[in-house]
Amino acid sequence: MIHAQHRTRRARRHLRSEGMTLIEIMIVVIIMALIATAVGVAVLPQLEKARIKSTRTDAQSIRSAVTLYLADHPGDSCPNIDDLVEDAALDSSKRTTDAWERDFQIDCDNGGINVLSAGPDGQFGSEDDVQ
Repeated sequence: MIHAQHRTRRARRHLRSEGMTLIEIMIVVIIMALIATAVGVAVLPQLEKARIKSTRTDAQSIRSAVTLYLADHPGDSCPNIDDLVEDAALDSSKRTTDAWERDFQIDCDNGGINVLSAGPDGQFGSEDDVQ
C-alpha cells in the first residue's frame, strides 16, 4: 500500500510539471500582444507611405495618357478615364483608381494637366491630396 501511494504521488508531481499554469499562459499572450502592437506601430505608417507613392506613380501614368490623348485629339476637351481607356491612351489593365479605390480627378487648364487624388481622407482640396 505504501508503495502504491508513493507511485501515485510521483505521478501527480509528474503531471503537474508537464502542464502550464494560467499565469504562464497569460504572460505568453501578453508578450504576443506587445509584439503585435509594436509591429503594427512600425508597419502601418509604411503602408500609408506606400499607398501615397503608388498613387503618385498612377497619377503620372494618367497624366502621360492625357498628354497622348490631347496630342491625338487637338481641340478636344479634357478627357476622363473612360475616354483614355476607350482611345487606348491608357491601358485597360493599368490601375485607373488611386490606392484607396477612388477615382482620380483630371483637370486641363491653360495647357497644363493636373491629375489629382483625394488622398487618404477622401476629400478633395485638403492638405493630403496626392498629385
